[in-house]
Amino acid sequence: MDGNGKKIIMAIDDVAVNLARINEILGGRYDVRPCRSAKMGLSMLERAAADMILLDIEMPEMDGYEAIRILKNQPHTRDIPVIFLTSHGDSENELKGLELGAIDYISKPFSPPLLQKRIELHLLLESQKRRLQDYNDNLQQMVEAKTRKVLKLQDTIMKTVADLIECRDDFTGNHIERTQRYLEILVTSLIKRGLYLKQVGAWDIKLLLESSQLHDVGKIAIRDSILMKPGRLDPEEYEEMKKHVTFGISVIEKIQKFEHDEEEGEGNDFLEHAKIFAASHHEKWDGAGYPFGLAGEGIPLQGRLMAIADVYDALTSQRPYKNAFSHEDAVNIIEKGRAVHFDPILTDIFLENAPAFKIISCM
Repeated sequence: MDGNGKKIIMAIDDVAVNLARINEILGGRYDVRPCRSAKMGLSMLERAAADMILLDIEMPEMDGYEAIRILKNQPHTRDIPVIFLTSHGDSENELKGLELGAIDYISKPFSPPLLQKRIELHLLLESQKRRLQDYNDNLQQMVEAKTRKVLKLQDTIMKTVADLIECRDDFTGNHIERTQRYLEILVTSLIKRGLYLKQVGAWDIKLLLESSQLHDVGKIAIRDSILMKPGRLDPEEYEEMKKHVTFGISVIEKIQKFEHDEEEGEGNDFLEHAKIFAASHHEKWDGAGYPFGLAGEGIPLQGRLMAIADVYDALTSQRPYKNAFSHEDAVNIIEKGRAVHFDPILTDIFLENAPAFKIISCM
């Protein structure tokens, strides 16, 4: 559009009479810019855009087919609608032009009402197309902004729930944050080493780490007298404490059911990871863990990873009934649990990364 608000029509034809006729028909309503050659038209488009191009097919030096190929391959001209001007009426030429990106054909000699109406129609279609594209772009931005907002809210809720759990369990301060960081070290190392790649490769790692915050969510349902007891639990209390795993599964499944109903059956990887963490982080490689007595690779990889992160943090943390183990002692205990309590491959990964664990444990 020019400075007077008129649409710019570039007419490219090597015949001066044709250009004069186009200007005579369209000049009152549009800003018509005549060009005697395709090269001249392409040069003008380098300096100023056009709203539409009327392009003759048969021209010396560069014909319309070659010109439209160039137009459609340049970012600043590819979206300008092109109408071919032709003396030919055969379908083969029309098809060739349409395949190259033309939107229409107008035959010579020009019928003024027909030329005016075709130009008006195609400019209207282009305007509607751009409006629709702008709407789609804005809609996409709105969806992305809403998604970011929802994800931020989800993360805030998860952190709040995690903080609530830790507030009730006074003796495990920052346990959730540390275990997240331990998990990140282990998973990153697995990826670098190409281990368990089929499983790890399918994960959204950020989502996985965030979901691990809920591994102890079931502690919400444990009585304060047990959860906050300043001493060792007796056997009966320990059995009650073990129920935090099944309570956690139940809590997450209720959320999943709600999401399933709301999303008409769509899955949620975040909650699925969270449920696996909650359900399997107390299982042991030799099958002696709880609540299901799973063994070996029958234990989900998420649970086997969390088992190491969780135990290391428990060992190196102060408790009312025990002093914190040194980093070295914790490493020795986990090493002795290789292929008994812990996945042997993950144990080796842990041993390689033990110095990084020590740094986190001291924070």
